[in-house]
Amino acid sequence: MSKLENYILGKWITGDGEGQPLFNAVTGDQIATASTKGIDFKALLDYARTTGNPALRKMSFHERGLMLRSLALHLRNHLDRFYQVSYQTGATKADSWVDIEGGIGNLFSYASLRRKFPDESYCLDGEQHILGKANTFMGHHLLVPKEGVAIHINAFNFPVWGMLEKIAVNLLAGVPAIVKPATVTSYLTETVVKEIIASGILPQGALQLICGSAGDILQHVTEQDVVTFTGSATTGLMLKSTPSILSNSVPFTMEADSLNCIVLGDDVTPDMPEWDIFLKEVRKEMTTKCGQKCTAIRRIFVPENKLEDIQMALGKALSQTTIGNPLNEKVRMGSLAGSSQREEVKAQVQKLLASSQIIYGSLDSVELIDADAARGAFISPILLLNENPFYSKEVHEVEAFGPVSTLMPYKHIDDAILLAKMGKGSLVSSVVTADKKIAKQYVLGAGPYHGRILVLNQECAKESTGHGSPLPLLVHGGPGRAGGGEEMGGLRGVKHYMQRVAIQGSPEMITAISNVYQAGAKGNTGGIHPFKKYFDELQIGDQLLTEKRLITAEDIDQFADLSGDHFYAHLRDTDFSGTMFEKQVAHGYLIMSIAAGLFVSSYEKNPVLLNYGIDELRFTKPVYPGAEVQVRFTCKEKIRQERKEPTDIDKGIVKWLVEIMDETGEITGVATILTMVERKDKKD
Repeated sequence: MSKLENYILGKWITGDGEGQPLFNAVTGDQIATASTKGIDFKALLDYARTTGNPALRKMSFHERGLMLRSLALHLRNHLDRFYQVSYQTGATKADSWVDIEGGIGNLFSYASLRRKFPDESYCLDGEQHILGKANTFMGHHLLVPKEGVAIHINAFNFPVWGMLEKIAVNLLAGVPAIVKPATVTSYLTETVVKEIIASGILPQGALQLICGSAGDILQHVTEQDVVTFTGSATTGLMLKSTPSILSNSVPFTMEADSLNCIVLGDDVTPDMPEWDIFLKEVRKEMTTKCGQKCTAIRRIFVPENKLEDIQMALGKALSQTTIGNPLNEKVRMGSLAGSSQREEVKAQVQKLLASSQIIYGSLDSVELIDADAARGAFISPILLLNENPFYSKEVHEVEAFGPVSTLMPYKHIDDAILLAKMGKGSLVSSVVTADKKIAKQYVLGAGPYHGRILVLNQECAKESTGHGSPLPLLVHGGPGRAGGGEEMGGLRGVKHYMQRVAIQGSPEMITAISNVYQAGAKGNTGGIHPFKKYFDELQIGDQLLTEKRLITAEDIDQFADLSGDHFYAHLRDTDFSGTMFEKQVAHGYLIMSIAAGLFVSSYEKNPVLLNYGIDELRFTKPVYPGAEVQVRFTCKEKIRQERKEPTDIDKGIVKWLVEIMDETGEITGVATILTMVERKDKKD
């Protein structure tokens, strides 16, 4: 009998004692044991802080993102092995795809997010704030990686995705992780982590794994650590109340059980595409992963005049679900993760039966393909009916974490919103409707009680990722009962592992700290034109003050004719009384175009490969004929780019601050433009 290994302190070890037995959810055969007995959990935390954290903090966002990409590519080469082990959890091929390739997809998504960050280990957050009239004192916000470790305590239902969706975020932020998967399916997590460690892609101490009890690990957390938890609200509250977490104000992100709902709009009739879309969504969310999803649909709200039709249609749809051994290609729903989970689901259904009745399925029998109900953790899909949802508390409080959902009627969309709120906070809700007013009313009404809302109709159904699929770039979490936490969410998620610190000082000092030019800082003038410098040669603050250019009425007339923009303010014979302008005014885009003519060095080829676009553009003061404009052109930020192909030109993106001034020295326009600039040093 194999014993799962823990990866700690840079090596694989087994825990002491016999350990907890782990079983194949399909056959009931014991496949391994897991133990963390004898592990010094404080040493794990110290190792992550002193070894993994410094190594990650030295890397820039771009380096960390490329590390995630390499890891994703490596794991994709071992899918067959992962799927082979995943079947033992009771998951079908489709279930495993969500868990395994969905998790790897998160790595790819966060690897791509590196482009949203500077090529530094830290970044600015928000906008510059001028704090003095003379612009010698300013404030900004800086995000720096925490110097601790992320401790991820995960659920049994997604042993791969649950780990990868979390570590992708903390690794991009520059923080190491200790992963504690739910023991019952930890053998799959161990399989994936072994490939991660074998790849050598992550620095030492960046990732540790414990398969079994978490012991006293939370008693040793400090103010620089972060804890995430996915599981029951009861367990989460107990862990969140650990004295060391409270006394050190350790961030604790909890994703707890959630009574998610779906609403059928009262505009939907059986002859509409939305009717079938609704039925398919409910069946999918009840049976995928055998209903073991934190985002699964637990409550189904339909107009009372369509209750009977929906009841019959759902029963028919569920009857078409084949259940059994996930290795059999005919099977569409596998088993629960273990026999203890099956008994827990049955116990929860019994609680629901206090105010509901079973209208499809059975707690006592299930028809299987190529499997033995006496050995495997199989259960029938259970559809319940509750005809008085406003007077039944169980249906809004009890979650049966399996293929179980309750059908309920409502009279008006306002009632559906109130019923949705009775779940006291959920991860996700869906509304299926073709009516924009219903969609808006539901989203605004139910929004405060949900972390995500899917509005589903025939327009988006084909491309929709579905009710139950959290996405890397959108937040995953929910208020109240759902735990009050937030995971993923693109850039938002990364910030959970960083400390936001307000910084104050002179523009020149903040420029030096952030490596991003701040308006008002002294520029590096003199020398050759900035456009003649290679990416490697450019310095933040390199600055050009251009010649002046007289703006004439003829310029404005010609630009109006050329562009077709004959807005009244750009015409000479306009009566300007009652307008915001004194007389004919230059087009903002004319001034920007003239500015480009002033700062561009175009007489010969240079390292600037192309104009990449404009990030920001504001026109702050009217420019009238007779004004003279001048440009202060400053290197604001540099972002190195990696080569996608060996034949690609080595290059980087340079952001330039363009400040357009008139003859009085006042700013008339501000822009941030981007150029692609060739690198001189082509070693990497």
